[in-house]
Amino acid sequence: MAGKAPGWRAMTAGDLGAVSRIAGEVHPAYPESDAVLAERQRLFPAGCLLLEGEGGALGYALAHPWHRARPPALDTPLGALPPRPGVLHLHDLAILPAARGGGAGRRALGLLAALAGPLPLSIVAIAGTAGFWRAQGFREAGDAALEALLRRYDPEARYMERPPGPAA
Repeated sequence: MAGKAPGWRAMTAGDLGAVSRIAGEVHPAYPESDAVLAERQRLFPAGCLLLEGEGGALGYALAHPWHRARPPALDTPLGALPPRPGVLHLHDLAILPAARGGGAGRRALGLLAALAGPLPLSIVAIAGTAGFWRAQGFREAGDAALEALLRRYDPEARYMERPPGPAA
């Protein structure tokens, strides 16, 4: 008998240890402090999801309202959310290798798109992942003014947006 398929649920403060562990495994070149991860969850819990399977936490998604075309710097607290956001910014979507390929990422994006309502989704695609994000309906939306900030992520970083609504 096969086990239950992994599913997304609301992340809680008690999940942050697992989130930190997954982040360290999936994104070792992009470390973020536990305080930054906790702040994201505290400021906008509706945008924080945990992928859970029989073996425990398998992935997470962190998203929050933010300014359009002005992604926050890595490992930097936000302080507060903007009163009139232009996007729902997907700070991170990380899934352990063993849990990839089953559509969990698409399901998380569907949940976040519904949460975003009329706002586009945005992300900074790192480490050559722009192709994956293009397949999810994201398109490069950066401009020359963003280049200096994006280089702080990595040389291949791209600011991308996906229009409101379900994925195409």
